[in-house]
Amino acid sequence: MSNSAVLPPRLVLDPLLHGWLVEDIGRGDRTTNSLLLQDVTLGSAQWVAKASGIIAGLPLAARVFQILNEKVSFVAVTPEGTWCESGQIVAEIHGSLDALLMGERTALNLAMRLSGIASLTYIYVEKIADLPALLVDTRKTTPGLRLLEKYATALGGAINHRMGLDDAVMIKDNHIAAAGGIREAVTRIRSQIPYPLTIEVETESLEQVKEALQHNADIIMLDNMPLDMMCQAVQLIRQQDSRVKIEASGNVTLETIRGVAETGIDYISSSAPITQSKWLDLSMKILL
Repeated sequence: MSNSAVLPPRLVLDPLLHGWLVEDIGRGDRTTNSLLLQDVTLGSAQWVAKASGIIAGLPLAARVFQILNEKVSFVAVTPEGTWCESGQIVAEIHGSLDALLMGERTALNLAMRLSGIASLTYIYVEKIADLPALLVDTRKTTPGLRLLEKYATALGGAINHRMGLDDAVMIKDNHIAAAGGIREAVTRIRSQIPYPLTIEVETESLEQVKEALQHNADIIMLDNMPLDMMCQAVQLIRQQDSRVKIEASGNVTLETIRGVAETGIDYISSSAPITQSKWLDLSMKILL
């Protein structure tokens, strides 16, 4: 498991999990409540992978069941953040059957979504594993799931970009247009932000790169640049200010990511591991 992948504390997670359980259970599980008395019938279950990939979200799944019944035992047979094959047992669960049945869908949905993200992230990271460039995620996340989706990308080997608008300054094309230019945007923002926030400037041409350098941007993003222009921009930045970090972004795919990394940039940002990932199919089987 990636050392940078850390789940938020229960203080943050539990209200989210409670809300998702309430969304699913509503006024009560009509099926389970009609079949079983609460906290009376004990049983066991297994989670089985129906596809191969990186497993993510098992601590969340365990907490879902334990919110419903604190005595539920959830044992990860396949460790969090490791690769599994189709047919492999992922987890073993024991406890009140009503808790297992009521929590099944919420727990599986979270783990399947996060495992899909971690799996695709891992594939992207492997494409450039022998190069210095690092993959970073973006703010293109599902509302309400950002903390967890970014946890999944980190689990897959990426680095989290800013979590929100308050983490750092990123001056994008629309900010530049609103301010009237890069100089105006950087000057105005620098006079107002607290230390030690960094300033990143999105650029689309060599002229914009030169302007961002002139006004001491900490990070310069090369957005949607052709590879030949990107190579020129990297050379220009390295020659003028070696401390400036370089990020490349825009339409990064599994087919193009290696070429982008080979230009010598520091970071490649992509929303694809989150926005284009497919859920990893997992199922739960009750064992009587």
